[in-house]
Amino acid sequence: MEKNTCCFVGHRSIYDNEDLRVKLTEIIERLITEENVDTFLFGSKSHFDSLCLELVTKCKEKHPHIKRIYVRAEYQYISDYYKKYLLENYEDSYYPKKIIGAGRAAYVERNYEMIDKSKFCIVYYDESFVPANRKSGTKIALDYAVKKQKNIIKLPITPFAAL
Repeated sequence: MEKNTCCFVGHRSIYDNEDLRVKLTEIIERLITEENVDTFLFGSKSHFDSLCLELVTKCKEKHPHIKRIYVRAEYQYISDYYKKYLLENYEDSYYPKKIIGAGRAAYVERNYEMIDKSKFCIVYYDESFVPANRKSGTKIALDYAVKKQKNIIKLPITPFAAL
């Protein structure tokens, strides 16, 4: 799966503006058309994930072959009703086996799974978003992607200026 796959890693809160949306759409389009990316992996619980899903879904109108896959960090087993709900926005969803028993580290392990399965990682990381005396899940994921030598695309963080 790694060859044609991209994942998204970012903060729960972001500076959502038109410049960010344009830049992110350009990156997604380039990955589809120039790098043959056809699979996008998503987590949950963040504004960044929601924004990326929205933009990939718009790109899917132009590129219907692309797949959106939700990698769950919760609910190893899901009901048919919940699966049907998820498939309204994604082509598939799965729960990685390595998360079983991970407890509070489930989200970190889920991010590792997405990074392991991806050639490209689009990252939204801003040190000013990191709470004092806490490790940032986004920073942990970014460090892991660097260690795994993934193609990392860091988005510029510009709350007021154009990207």
